[in-house]
Amino acid sequence: MRTLREDQVELGAVLPELSIELTPTVVVSTALATMDFTPVHHDVEGARAQGSTDIFLNILTTMGLVERYVTDWTGPAAVIRRINVKLGVPAYSGDRLLFTGTVTSIASGEITVKVRGKVSLGDHATGTVALVLPARR
Repeated sequence: MRTLREDQVELGAVLPELSIELTPTVVVSTALATMDFTPVHHDVEGARAQGSTDIFLNILTTMGLVERYVTDWTGPAAVIRRINVKLGVPAYSGDRLLFTGTVTSIASGEITVKVRGKVSLGDHATGTVALVLPARR
């Protein structure tokens, strides 16, 4: 798998979209994989009893998906320096999570990507990912 080099990235570059179907299996398995046993992530009735419409993604999964989105674009040799994400509406089972992104800064070898993860209710996650890529060979 290739990794982008620093000289291959331009300010304003738009990342390819990433669409993820939030099936019950995805929501439950990712919560369990992160050892989050809170009922709102795997028990529909438990989630509804707490005022939720359905089970929904946990925070660790959302953060992992943000990182995956950016590194799917950059390739495996990218080094993530910072992730700053604000959570918005829940990402419920049965919905689709659509990631979009744009390069907003290139300075001193560090690239910043603005990321948006949207579901049918609105923005689920918005923020930035700062990373470093290998220099020109």
